Amino acid sequence: MNRDGRHLESILHSDIPLTREMGLKVLSWQDHQLRLQLPLAANVNHKSTMFGGSLYCMAVLAGWGWLHLRLREAAITDGHIVIQEGQISYPLPVTGDAIALCDAPDEKVWRRFLATYERYGRARLNLQTRVTNIDSDEDAVRFSGQYVLHR
Repeated sequence: MNRDGRHLESILHSDIPLTREMGLKVLSWQDHQLRLQLPLAANVNHKSTMFGGSLYCMAVLAGWGWLHLRLREAAITDGHIVIQEGQISYPLPVTGDAIALCDAPDEKVWRRFLATYERYGRARLNLQTRVTNIDSDEDAVRFSGQYVLHR
């Protein structure tokens, strides 16, 4: 894990203590892709698969973490990130540890987001997260979240 990943994991574990209990780890922040990992053992349900609430939390945090790190790179430190809305689907069960991946939106969308924030002190950004079983590339969870940055 690089320095940015360690920074994010520290922020998540200190500001959102639940993430420590869930065993959430930042795997990497590279090429504007954030990868998180969540262990099955701490998030198992009665069917021996991962609890849907844990998966939702992981997906939200992948988007939140992506935006936090990207804003840090852009030297924007005066804003607060909140999730405003989220849509999730669970096409497959997560039967082992889970990996969440949040990729960058289109560069044009990102530039518009920054310009809106600088002009109005508030901006919205939609981010997509997908969650897979650790040994598969197939989407087990798909999440779309609308995040708001405000001063």
